[in-house]
Amino acid sequence: MKQEKNQMYFATDPTAKHDERLVDYHVDDIDLKFTTDAGVFSKLRIDYGSGVLIKVMKEIDFPKENILDVGTGYGPIGLFAAKFWPQQEVDMVDVNERALGLAKKNATFNQIKNVNIYSSNVYESIPEAKKYGLIVTNPPIRAGKKVVDAILSGAYDHLTASGSILAVIQKKQGAPSARKLLEQVYGNCEILARDKGYYILRSVKD
Repeated sequence: MKQEKNQMYFATDPTAKHDERLVDYHVDDIDLKFTTDAGVFSKLRIDYGSGVLIKVMKEIDFPKENILDVGTGYGPIGLFAAKFWPQQEVDMVDVNERALGLAKKNATFNQIKNVNIYSSNVYESIPEAKKYGLIVTNPPIRAGKKVVDAILSGAYDHLTASGSILAVIQKKQGAPSARKLLEQVYGNCEILARDKGYYILRSVKD
């Protein structure tokens, strides 16, 4: 049972029986609808932490280059980024093929075209030459600290100069240790928001 539960986060091909639902989320004047399903993260609603990240993300400054959403799931963070910055190209990656299929469906349904949605285990399939002004992530905590640390530290090599990584992590699920890691790798880490135990952490590549 535990193994099946963990599949909701990081299995390549979840075996859970399909149970599609439609959820709605809006930020200011932008309203997006998302088809979700069993076997993906937060199928009943947009995860609270993702919602906090989306709202904080909208207000930050960063180099207007490409944007990358690591662990995109069915796409809420990446698709809102694409709506906030329609002139930027947004890459959205995950290992969960069911989630990626939903993200593509949700991009089409919401008429969002400035996205590339594809499979990547952390940064493995990210083109080495491609750099990002912003990398965003609600990392898969239950995949383990090694995976989360790889997402946070590995972003450094994929950011442009002055590019930012923005991550949401609950305090009880490792936000303090994530902050220490980010400070070690980037030389800086700012807590942009605290909301119901969720921390929005930001580091900038000098």
